[in-house]
Amino acid sequence: MTFDSVKSIFLVGVGGIGMSAIARYFNGLDKKVYGYDQTATNLTDKLIEEGIQITFDDEVANIPSEILKGENVLAVYTPAISDSNEILKTLNEANLKVLKRAEVLEQISKGRFTIAVGGTHGKTTVTAMIAHILNEADKDLVAFVGGIITGYETNFISSGNASLMLVEADEYDRSFHRLNPDLAVITSIDHDHLDIYEDHESMKESYLQFASNIVEGGTLLVHERVSRLFENACVNVESYAINQPANYSAENIRIEEGCFVFDFISEKQKIENISLAIAGRHNVENAVVAIAVALKQGVDQVKITEALSSFQGIKRRFEFQIRTNDLVYIDDYAHHPKEIDACINAIKELYPGKEITGIFQPHLYSRTRDFAKAFATSLDALDEVILLNIYPAREQAIEGVSSNLILDKMNLRRKSIVKKEDLMDKLLQSDVEVLVTMGAGDIDSMVIPIREALLKSSD
Repeated sequence: MTFDSVKSIFLVGVGGIGMSAIARYFNGLDKKVYGYDQTATNLTDKLIEEGIQITFDDEVANIPSEILKGENVLAVYTPAISDSNEILKTLNEANLKVLKRAEVLEQISKGRFTIAVGGTHGKTTVTAMIAHILNEADKDLVAFVGGIITGYETNFISSGNASLMLVEADEYDRSFHRLNPDLAVITSIDHDHLDIYEDHESMKESYLQFASNIVEGGTLLVHERVSRLFENACVNVESYAINQPANYSAENIRIEEGCFVFDFISEKQKIENISLAIAGRHNVENAVVAIAVALKQGVDQVKITEALSSFQGIKRRFEFQIRTNDLVYIDDYAHHPKEIDACINAIKELYPGKEITGIFQPHLYSRTRDFAKAFATSLDALDEVILLNIYPAREQAIEGVSSNLILDKMNLRRKSIVKKEDLMDKLLQSDVEVLVTMGAGDIDSMVIPIREALLKSSD
């Protein structure tokens, strides 16, 4: 189907990062956009400011009458919404066109050259980097990003009558199988989402399916460490990496004036002295594949270099809250052991010899249960760790699973579990040099209060 005839849209779970981008897409087309979400957030506040009407009560009476009439109407929902949700049940029973978010993205991509970026880690940053480079190069595109891009203050970019679509490909619920990209990126395939994938093999198979959906004659750019998985893929496969052989790589990586600087190498060209405004060797890797994509879209290397030097990153991805000689506070979305490793390694490289305090909020009972030992090992690299209680998100509690599972496996001496309401007192008792908050739950609501309290105490 096309959406030309649709006049009104209702999004169930509109405050989600993926759903909100779709809301913005339709709002930009002058459709009437409504939505429901469980709680108000900064993101839903912004959507309301943009003219999108949102309710936070799961009551049928809050569905606009024009939606229930079913004329030129589309309803969209995210898999994170429970089947028991009254609004969703009513929309399904009203004989409306009700689509999953992934199905809507599939339809939007029809007729457009589509770049899809997948991977268990790094996909949001890579998508945002590509979006920024292409936008700076005046390419007409429509881009759906899984995070709020700093400087743009949105997760959606649209310019002109775009024949090019850039989309973050979500492996949760196997949503990315709905896409048929012309060019795809896979950054990593670490075991995650154990509520969906029973083991690592099933996740690998899911990524193989994603790769097989690339159009005939299309290209897959994949990180060197997982490239062997795609040796028999029926598409053009190219690898990327840092400090090792690959089709696209980075070398001569160093820190200059607090920035990561590197040289980009491919079989056809070399781009020297690329400076990143965001930190971490993992972000150098992300930049390498973003450069490769941009080159394939005909962006010249001067524009690429300029764009990467001005790319400010994404909200909650190694985001500096305080950056002074005496005090540093970084907030990061890290919620998987591999992501925690990358975050801590970047901090240590930037601030050698500094004492690092970490606050971590585990996300999901199942993830805590299955990765408790790995979380403990990753967090042991810090000097002090404060654990918050598990953020359950879509899950019910699992008996015997708590933050103590991680704490008990840690070797670190300075470790504790603290309730959110006691966090400030605990933090202000610590002599903080470098602080990092990590997690994908509601720890983001603590960031501004933490920043303000630290700045006040340092006066």
